Amino acid sequence: MAVKNYVITIDVGGTKILSALIDKNKQIVERVKIPTDASKGPGFIVECIVDSINQLLQKTGVNIKSVKALSLGIPGTVNPESGIITDAPNLNIKNFNVKKELQKNFDVPVLLDNDVNMAGLGIKIFEYNNKVNNMLVVFVGTGIGGALFFNGKMYRGSTFFAGEIGHMKVNAKGYLANDDDSLGFENIASRTAMVNTIIEKSKKHKTYLTKYIKKGEKIKSKHLAKAIKKDDKLVKEVISEGCKVIGTLLGSITTLLNLDTIVVGGGAVEANEEFMLPKIQKAFDKAVIKEIGKSVKITGTKLGDDAPLYGGLGLAEEFLK
Repeated sequence: MAVKNYVITIDVGGTKILSALIDKNKQIVERVKIPTDASKGPGFIVECIVDSINQLLQKTGVNIKSVKALSLGIPGTVNPESGIITDAPNLNIKNFNVKKELQKNFDVPVLLDNDVNMAGLGIKIFEYNNKVNNMLVVFVGTGIGGALFFNGKMYRGSTFFAGEIGHMKVNAKGYLANDDDSLGFENIASRTAMVNTIIEKSKKHKTYLTKYIKKGEKIKSKHLAKAIKKDDKLVKEVISEGCKVIGTLLGSITTLLNLDTIVVGGGAVEANEEFMLPKIQKAFDKAVIKEIGKSVKITGTKLGDDAPLYGGLGLAEEFLK
């Protein structure tokens, strides 16, 4: 019987799939990134996942019999027990059993979780050496997602929906609300929301990003970072307001849950960590009950895109005991 020394983790996105082969020493042996197209439906996504796995095996010469699990990070709600993707809008998938489809190609356990949960597991393993108590991981990017850990264990909720922080109703200041003026958190403070605000305000105000906006280029986190370095007043103002919303809501959540650790990641934060984190912390300190919040430090993550890849190890440790 082959010794199962490897885990393959697949971070599934709407436009690309990033896969990695990780060995028993928790080292990434090889990565493969391939384009995909969510508009072609779940069948095509599965084909792309299979292709990425085969490329990893071919590049490394590793036999699939040496792989103990395929761990998938999905941008949406999933059922880790059944293997069903309940709803993944960015993948154009609803109620699809990806586990069943992949096991037609590989006789290996298929595990899956929300992509931010996977990132949280990666952070738990590699940045906290599995010594996590009560932690919230928040990723700010196209949307906003969260992962919760209580007493060192992932909390997924009664129906696996826990952590959907981006859909919490807040007002423009970041306070919990449920009136006609309230919006989903990610509709106010995600990178997408902040960029949309910058584009709208650029019609009346000068900004370094005007040249990209006029060309119709997609404004990414790296563009925001350049604008901040250029001391762009509009960009800094909009992102600062986003940070206030993020910090305020995190303060309210900490008052409720008595967290001890908050990690804020995602492309927007990773590219602008020095600018954003102090502002998030300041708003957090104002919003949280002082006694609860005084021991909480909001930090970033150095793992970047590798966080969900490493999280595949955590998923295998949890479900293959």
